[in-house]
Amino acid sequence: MRKLKCCRRNPRRKEVNMKTDVAIIGAGPAGLMLGHLLRQAGIEAVILEHRSADYVLSRIRAGILERVTVDLMKELGLDDRMNREGLPHDGFYLADGERMIHIDMKELTGQSVMVYGQTEITQDLMEAAAPRGLEIIYSAEEVALHDVDSDTPHVTFRKDGAEQRLDARFIAGCDGFHGPSRQAFPASVGKAFEKIYPFGWLGILADVPPCNDELIYANHERGFALASMRSKTRSRYYIQVPLSERVEDWPDDQIWDELATRLGPACTENITRGPSIEKSIAPLRSFVFEPLRHGSLFLAGDAAHVVPPTGAKGLNLASSDVAYLSKAFIRYFKKKEEAGLDTYSSTALARIWKAERFSWSLTTLMHRFPDAGAFGRRMQVAELDYIAASRAAQTSIAENYIGLPL
Repeated sequence: MRKLKCCRRNPRRKEVNMKTDVAIIGAGPAGLMLGHLLRQAGIEAVILEHRSADYVLSRIRAGILERVTVDLMKELGLDDRMNREGLPHDGFYLADGERMIHIDMKELTGQSVMVYGQTEITQDLMEAAAPRGLEIIYSAEEVALHDVDSDTPHVTFRKDGAEQRLDARFIAGCDGFHGPSRQAFPASVGKAFEKIYPFGWLGILADVPPCNDELIYANHERGFALASMRSKTRSRYYIQVPLSERVEDWPDDQIWDELATRLGPACTENITRGPSIEKSIAPLRSFVFEPLRHGSLFLAGDAAHVVPPTGAKGLNLASSDVAYLSKAFIRYFKKKEEAGLDTYSSTALARIWKAERFSWSLTTLMHRFPDAGAFGRRMQVAELDYIAASRAAQTSIAENYIGLPL
């Protein structure tokens, strides 16, 4: 089906109609990857994004890439900068006081992860869109989905004051937790599963070298801390804080002091302090919506699920959704096969729930919960003791961290 721009215009109502094969809602990594994979296969796609391009690029998110995400970028031929600037990581640490438990992913599984920021992935995908014929409409306001339970769904939106309509065979909702796609599911069809954690992560980004070559997840009596990085000269740190905290109440020096305390003596002397270039507090939740399909509407990424950032599964789960969904769309348009579309939801959800389990378990292990008490703390210590002495336990963590196979 060939995309037709401005195929019908009503001058009195300033209405513009378009048509495409797949309408993608959301220009984050999930929507961009899906659009590129479809265009590479000769399938027309148009991406609608509520925000501006500058806003999309300003969002500071995850930085650990599983093999599924790395492989998708390679498949698209967009991995050059990632290969040059990304940092392969063979392991990470679980810290508890002075104890540092090394999880050697490379030795245990033969695989590694890649440190390369989500912002960089988004930039690579955005810059390649126009040269490859992938249309992205930014600042699309009042996006609404219609007739999603039929074979002829469409999306309406406003752009530069004009009412516009995009007809498609399918709609892919990649528009995040607060987007309109999941809201288009009837209440009788969808079910949400959610856990809200009683704390958030206060993050600081600074142009300073990281304190360690590998990530450190720390469990301290004052709360969780994480030492991570975006490059050899840019560091990303987090500390656990109550949800009542405000960013403006945390000057940089106070955050650096808290990090030095929580990360422990092995890290303190290696922390390089510097002015923050970004600070924010992110609440933690586990969320899954089922099913991922209703009629001609499919969900992928944060529109379908949210994980705590512990374990770095958010972006990578979106990538696995896109890997499944793109193959299903391609089979439909190229071979008229619907089997992949019919099994997309169950296939993706099986992997999603396993990733949710890992993120939940690592969050439970490494954070201090207000109501856990002495018993809860003893369970954390016992679990860390077991992990420290068990190759099997370390292998299980490593397998989940690098990402379960598709």
